[in-house]
Amino acid sequence: IQAYKGAKADIATARLTNEEVYDFLRDVSSRYSIGFWKPGAGIIHQVVLENYAFPGGMMVGTDSHTPNAGGLGMVAIGVGGADAVDVMTGMEWELKMPKIIGVRLIGKLSGWTSPKDVILKLAGILTVKGGTNAIIEYFGPGTESLSATGKATICNMGAEVGATTSLFPFDGRMATYLRATGRDCVVDWAESVGADLRADDIVTDEPSNYYDRVIEIDLSELEPYINGPFTPDAATPISEFAEKVLLNGYPRKMEVGLIGSCTNSSYQDLSRAASLAKQVTEKNLSVASPLIVNPGSEQIRATAERDGMIEAFERLGATIMANACGPCIGQWKRETDDPTRKNSIVTSFNRNFAKRADGNPNTYAFVASPELTMALTIAGDLCFNPLKDRLVNHNGEKVKLSEPVGDELPLKGFEQGNEGYIAPHGAKTEIRVKPDSQRLQLLTPFPAWDGQDLLNMPLLIKAQGKCTTDHISMAGPWLRFRGHLENISDNMLMGAVNAFNGETNRVWNRSTNTYGTVSGTAKMYKSEGIPSIVVAEENYGEGSSREHAAMEPRFLNVRVILAKSFARIHETNLKKQGMLALTFVDKADYDKIREHDLLSVSGLVHFAPGRNLTIVLHHEDGTKESFEVQHTYNVCCTSK
Repeated sequence: IQAYKGAKADIATARLTNEEVYDFLRDVSSRYSIGFWKPGAGIIHQVVLENYAFPGGMMVGTDSHTPNAGGLGMVAIGVGGADAVDVMTGMEWELKMPKIIGVRLIGKLSGWTSPKDVILKLAGILTVKGGTNAIIEYFGPGTESLSATGKATICNMGAEVGATTSLFPFDGRMATYLRATGRDCVVDWAESVGADLRADDIVTDEPSNYYDRVIEIDLSELEPYINGPFTPDAATPISEFAEKVLLNGYPRKMEVGLIGSCTNSSYQDLSRAASLAKQVTEKNLSVASPLIVNPGSEQIRATAERDGMIEAFERLGATIMANACGPCIGQWKRETDDPTRKNSIVTSFNRNFAKRADGNPNTYAFVASPELTMALTIAGDLCFNPLKDRLVNHNGEKVKLSEPVGDELPLKGFEQGNEGYIAPHGAKTEIRVKPDSQRLQLLTPFPAWDGQDLLNMPLLIKAQGKCTTDHISMAGPWLRFRGHLENISDNMLMGAVNAFNGETNRVWNRSTNTYGTVSGTAKMYKSEGIPSIVVAEENYGEGSSREHAAMEPRFLNVRVILAKSFARIHETNLKKQGMLALTFVDKADYDKIREHDLLSVSGLVHFAPGRNLTIVLHHEDGTKESFEVQHTYNVCCTSK
């Protein structure tokens, strides 16, 4: 659902534009007895928290923010689609044994500080890959001061540090939320085994004996944070942010504020932001920047509307978008006279990669809490610090915004609204896909590996720097082709920076001896029966769990991804699609690879767990170099 005019108009447009895809998903759900939530019913993670998540459970979900359910004490892990299919069909599911990072919370939040600031600070400590192959477990007295939805916010953004999942111990705040969402029986079950849903006293007393790493955060001393731009781990406390803006020359004017996403669209989030919106009228202020709000679910939207929050936002001229991901996943049709203009936005989302929100590489996106996003929207100035700065109202008076306030849960209970759920009924619905469809394409199996070494593969691209799944397979307007692998493959690696020329989507094509697009070059190699290889740096595939980032290269006959390191979900996705995911034993070997090289992988005829392989570089001048690479494939994967 594209975020453009507002919820009503955008949903109507989406139904017309995407009818073929919506009908396909509904029919598949009907045939295979799957519950179906209609478009506009809500963001999956908020819907899961409201209806499905429960303490002590385990869940896999095909999105990297699946750990949102950790807010209710659930071990919820993001996976790729192939992994999910394996689980659904009863196959074994493999996961590398994770480390456990313990985060001890003490004190209590107050004033402008919110649960979002816990994970924003932690992202600065761990970085985008510091939680890779680790579970983050929160413990300590501070956990009991956080609402269940606040806990969910923190667990949700564990994805931004690469964590396998994050979770909190079961407590009374979770019980309160479960009862508020009509699940009293779940509370009774959880309370009957409550001791098993919390760390033992011996663990909390001596955490260093049980966790691989222990980090302590004092909630009483915690400041609001703003992270960015371009990466969610560039963490800065509000007291230092204005200096950072001026020092780095970031566009100071804040052009749009965006509140919502699966990370921050709970009742508590909207109520605290709305308390600030109401102060605009009360203190005779103006709003300097446009505001966009995406409620997390129809239940949240309907309740917020009943309780006057939607009216408070709309009084400021806010656009209330559909209950959907919207701008957070690039579905924002932003009206601008220059789509490449340098500008700044602040969001309550989880990611802020280049181009992600609006397709503009020069949009400096910063991530903050809904409260801070609202305050900066009112001020329109990135250097504004609501903890100490004042604004001038229409009477010429200098006024200070009061601290945000809001209810954890609605005092009148939740409104269901038009929730849009279709229960499974097992009808033998026929599944139809038009042969000429540009949105849906039936898949045929990829060719099986012949068990031999991969020889003389041309280098498709040597990617430099950050290469997320957004760089590999962009979202935004490309999402309309998610059901059509051939069409969506046209975006493959178009955002990756070529290490040899510093440009995006421009690589050497050895068949034409000219430069071309990444996908166009790969297609030509495929048509000639030539496999190719991609080389990358650290944390390749960071971000979304989108499987297209693995399916597209496989479809275009890329056989190997060689990186300094991988993000967990993406490495698994590559394996599931029959790709060879390799890492350098010596990361300095990355520098040996030249633009016109042919690369061979030797040792595959003896492919086995724990056995390294060899990369042979055939340079254009006739010389050769070789080095060792490693992999994480198990016996099942290495068997011919």
